This record gives sequence, structure tokens and C-alpha cells, in this order.
Amino acid sequence: MDRRAELGEFLRSRRARLRPDRLGLPNYGRRRVPGLRREELALLAGVSVDHYVRLEQGRSLRFSDDILDSVAGVLELDDDERAHLYRLARPSVSTNGGTTPDRRQVRPGLRRLLDSMSGVPGYVIDHGVNVLYWNALAAALITDFGALPPARRNMAWLVFCDSEVRTRYRDWESKASDVVSYLRLSVGRHPDDRHLAALVADLSEASADFRRHWANHRVKDKTYGRYRLRHPLVGDLTLDYETLRLPDNADHALCAYTVEPGSSSEDALRLLEGR
Repeated sequence: MDRRAELGEFLRSRRARLRPDRLGLPNYGRRRVPGLRREELALLAGVSVDHYVRLEQGRSLRFSDDILDSVAGVLELDDDERAHLYRLARPSVSTNGGTTPDRRQVRPGLRRLLDSMSGVPGYVIDHGVNVLYWNALAAALITDFGALPPARRNMAWLVFCDSEVRTRYRDWESKASDVVSYLRLSVGRHPDDRHLAALVADLSEASADFRRHWANHRVKDKTYGRYRLRHPLVGDLTLDYETLRLPDNADHALCAYTVEPGSSSEDALRLLEGR
């Protein structure tokens, strides 16, 4: 990843979403681009225009906490976006070395835990949303991961490039946005990961929808939420998901789906589990 280009594109995308009049600035002159001008952002952040331009162009690594906090405040960045800004403005050496994802990296105990989760679909992903291990109910709910080549056991690829998986998400745009936002966050955390870069390049070539979402520069960690699915065998389901980070590997996470007791979604999962 070109960190300087990524930093500039991220800051410009955050500037573009702000309305000058809402921030108390006069909306004078013809604007070539939407949102705040660089000069306006610098004024509101209390920094010189030259200083902000150097930040947006990545020409310096000597920005103080106060400057980054001021810029983040004016841009109304949330916690994930703020952390993303700091990582881009102050890059550290990547420690993962671009390791090839490997299902064998999942501990036997964690595999047994997944296999024993009755009524709970679950799988383990890495920072590149590669599905490293899954239980039978997750395969029945989403797709038969075991039938796919290892390189295609990737949630981003499945959501954007697998028509069957795509149709299972009733709120596909929300799912697509979440996947891309987490992938963008991972690229900021691992700018030297060649496998991540290759994945983004492949998806950009294969999917116009991916290019559209990627251009938004939205960043969001994977935590918890709700998805609505439509399964071809058991119909509509509403599932809540929780993401649990592994204590010895923050780049791996267990994603587990639950349903409300006594709901039609619970009945549907029981049907899937009993097949």
C-alpha cells in the first residue's frame, strides 16, 4: 500500500462529507469539490494551511498528538477512523511479514469449541477476512466453505463475487459496507501485507461494487451487529453476531451467530442443523 496516497485519499474523503455551513463557515465561491476546503479545515483545526497540506500529502512524520487530534475533531472521526488516521500518519513496521493464511494456524482446542457449538453458526477469520475454520452449521447457513478452493474462502470475495452468497444477505449493501470497512482498517494496520494488497487488487478488478465501496474510505472494526439472511431451504432469518478476538492473536477472530429464543429464526437454524 502507498501510505502517502492512502492518507491523502482518506483525509480528502472525510473532508468531502462535511458541510461548511453546518460548521459555521460561509459558503462563498464556487466549490470544485464537495465539503471543506483545505484552508477551511486548517482554520478550524488551528493549524497552518502548509502544515495541514503536508499532513494530507504525507510529507512529514512529525505531527504532534495535538495536531492529529485537532484534525480528527474537525473531521468528526469516530474511534476507528481516528486510530486509522494515526496509523497512516505514523506508520510502524509491519510485523506479520505477509504470512500466507493457513487453516492449520487455528488451534485444535478452538476447532473443538466451534464443532461443539450446537445451534450456533461460527467461523474463524484472519485480518484479511479469510475463513480459516468453520463449523457445520456455518457452512449450511452461508456456503460450503470446504468445497471452495482455499484462496476463495474469503468473506470479501464471497460477498462480492459469489452470486449465491450475495443473494443470502437481504441487506447486502450493509454487509458489503461492513466487509470493506474492516478490510480497509486491516490494510491500515498491515500496510506491507502483500496478500492483502493482492486481495484488494483482485476484488477491484472483479467487482464494480467493490470499487464503489472501496472508494468511500470507510473504516470500521468488526465487533457485533445484526444481519438478515434469506436461505433457499429454510427462508428468512435474523441473526445477531458477536466477534471475539483471540487472546494470543489479535488478527484472528471468532465470529458467532445467535438467534432469539423461540423465534422463527431459531426454528430455521434447527432445521438446518438437522439436515
